[in-house]
Amino acid sequence: MNQALRAALANSGETVESLAEQVGVDPKTVARWVSPGRVPHPRHRAAAASALGLDVEDIWPDVLKRREPAWLRPWVETELQATALRAFQVSVIPGLLQTPEYASLVLSSGLLDADEVEGYVETRLRRQAAVLNRRKPPLYIAVIDECALRRGEPDIMHRQLDHLIEMAQRSNTFLHVLPLDAGMHPGQAGPFVIATTEDGDVGYLDDQASGRLTNETAPLWAIWDTLRSVALPRRHTIDFLKARTWLT
Repeated sequence: MNQALRAALANSGETVESLAEQVGVDPKTVARWVSPGRVPHPRHRAAAASALGLDVEDIWPDVLKRREPAWLRPWVETELQATALRAFQVSVIPGLLQTPEYASLVLSSGLLDADEVEGYVETRLRRQAAVLNRRKPPLYIAVIDECALRRGEPDIMHRQLDHLIEMAQRSNTFLHVLPLDAGMHPGQAGPFVIATTEDGDVGYLDDQASGRLTNETAPLWAIWDTLRSVALPRRHTIDFLKARTWLT
C-alpha cells in the first residue's frame, strides 16, 4: 500500500475519483496506485503529484533511483536550481521537450542496448517532470533548428510536433524554430544550454562522448543572441509546427 499517496489524498481533500479526473485515468487505476501500491506511468505520476501539490519523489520515492550517467548528474542538479533555461538544438528535439516515443527513437539510435533504452527514457521523462512541472518552473526558451524537425519517422514526429505546440503555449515556455532559409549560423558547432541560477550562469555543452559544464558563458550568450535574432517568433513558430508541410 502506498501510504504516502493515501496521506496526500487525505491532506489535500482530493478523492480517488477527483484525482482520477484531473490525471485523466479511470478511478480504478488510481485505486490501484493506492492499494496495492502499483507505480503509475511517469506522466501520470507527474500529473498526480501536481494535482496534490507535491513533488513526485514525495509520493513515489523508490522509483526515482538515479539512472542517468555520472557525468550528467551535475547538470541535472543545475537544471533543478535554474530560474531560466535557454537551449539550442541543431539535430534533435531538446530532451526536456521529447515525447516518450521520440526519446526512445533517439536513444535506440545510439550505443545503448535495447534493454537499457526503457530505463533511460524513464529517466528523461522524470527530468522533464522535475524541471518543467515543478511548482515554480523556470523560464524555458528553446531554439530548434529546422533540421531536427525533419529527422524521424513521420508517425512519431507528428505526435512530437503536437507536443511541441502544446508546450509552446505554456506561459513560461517559448519555442523558436530556426528555419533552413536562415542560412549558415554559429550554432552549427553544436548544441548547448545556458542555465541561469542564483549563483550565476552555467553552460552545458554536448559532445560525442559526454557533456560538460562551463562557467565561461560569454561566448554562448553571443551565439544565443545571434540564433534568437534569426529564429522565428513564438507565434510564427507555432504556425510553422502546425503546418508541418515537410511531413507526409
